[in-house]
Amino acid sequence: MKQLVTFILCIAFIFASSTACAHRETETPFYKVVEKVSESTVAIALNSPLKHSTPKILGTGFAVGNGNYVVTNYHVVSSVLDPTIVEDYVVLKGKGTKLNMIKGSVVHIDVQHDLALIALEGRLKPLELDDSELLPAGKEIAFTGFPIGAVLGLYPATHRGFISALTPDAIPAQNADQLTAEMMKRLASTSVIYQLDATAYPGNSGSPMYDVKSGKVIGIINKVIVKDAKESALTAPSGISYAIPVAFIEKLLSRVSDR
Repeated sequence: MKQLVTFILCIAFIFASSTACAHRETETPFYKVVEKVSESTVAIALNSPLKHSTPKILGTGFAVGNGNYVVTNYHVVSSVLDPTIVEDYVVLKGKGTKLNMIKGSVVHIDVQHDLALIALEGRLKPLELDDSELLPAGKEIAFTGFPIGAVLGLYPATHRGFISALTPDAIPAQNADQLTAEMMKRLASTSVIYQLDATAYPGNSGSPMYDVKSGKVIGIINKVIVKDAKESALTAPSGISYAIPVAFIEKLLSRVSDR
């Protein structure tokens, strides 16, 4: 009887081990997920031949919907274009110095959440948006973009970390006497955003933040909200990064009929 029980336990162990191995074999390696995301991640630039010999890179964006749209931060494309000269917002796709430039136009904005939707005169492979509610602290994430511009060419960089907190976009104050009219206005329309244990740099604005296993977008990197809100109270930035949840991207995308 004891031998039979031992035999059954051995068979069960072998089956469980083989199942676990099969799962590991079918799981997409992280580098493959990064490759997939990078294909749909672009640099947002200002093409103004009379001002710059080459397009001036402003930030990062990524293709969404049917591929005819790119989403980025509003502050990346908030400058008014000069109507007296040739000046356009463009997206740059490619690697190194071999780039494909696609003209775009800002069609919808969400100033509160610092989002902008750009319609393209072309089509890119879109990223899939995650349909989950707000994800919990401890969730592992990654984001891919173009930090510190692209002086040497277009080379996407990936950073990995985790969600450290779900936090309101509120400006800290020690007492009510420190509250200004602008601070009160922000408090009246506070949103919950992601605080990340991963450092974003200038140029990462608009980078897709995604699940490390599926590559689905769960947020968009944003630094302006940090500067204007929480970290404005700090004399030395902590390096903490923030991201806007994907639900606000979906809401912005819902404004177009051909998504």
